[in-house]
Amino acid sequence: MAVGVPIRNHRDLIAWQRAMELAERVYAVATELPESERFSLSQQLRRAAVSVPSNIAEGHGRHSRKDYVKFLRIARGSLAELSTQLELATRLKLVRNDPQTAQLIEETDRILNALIRSLVVRSND
Repeated sequence: MAVGVPIRNHRDLIAWQRAMELAERVYAVATELPESERFSLSQQLRRAAVSVPSNIAEGHGRHSRKDYVKFLRIARGSLAELSTQLELATRLKLVRNDPQTAQLIEETDRILNALIRSLVVRSND
């Protein structure tokens, strides 16, 4: 999304776009898990990954700054949950270390933090 272009819907948000990229990557990573984890850690990873863009979209769709910030914070919580689950899977050697996914998590977190800060600052004006 170019600077100065109006945000018409959640798809225009860079935070949502990065979160969707992350969810796609996590689905790919989840397929690497052994069969014994298909219905436990795999499902948790996928749910947390889907929760991030879903909460960004839901918050944006509420048309209330207070609700928007609340759902962005929930998205950040899901992102932290996802990061923890991926780290555990990596430590247990259930999946290979994937620096690109870790980098995408960090980038998504930075974007969410900046978006939350900008909305909170504007509400204090």
